[in-house]
Amino acid sequence: MVDITISKNGIPIRLTDERWGHIINKHPDLANRQLELLQAITEPNRILEGSEQELLAISEFTPGKWLVVAYREFEDDGFIITAYLTRKIRSLNRRRQLWP
Repeated sequence: MVDITISKNGIPIRLTDERWGHIINKHPDLANRQLELLQAITEPNRILEGSEQELLAISEFTPGKWLVVAYREFEDDGFIITAYLTRKIRSLNRRRQLWP
């Protein structure tokens, strides 16, 4: 199964079963949070530049805790790479902000 959400650039972004399995295997605290993960791409607080041409959608999960979703966009398609929760907002703030 593939879930699809739309990025701020209007690009459909896929979340495949394989990637979802990878995410919940590495980050079991996200196991019941698939909707929040997809929503982070559609309605992020910020989008940052990744280190390898990926985009990082940042969404506040709870006060002081952030959901980071790494994804890649192409001209008319894209896919989610991984996602994780962090409290280390300072390291994210060092990256170049692309949106807003």
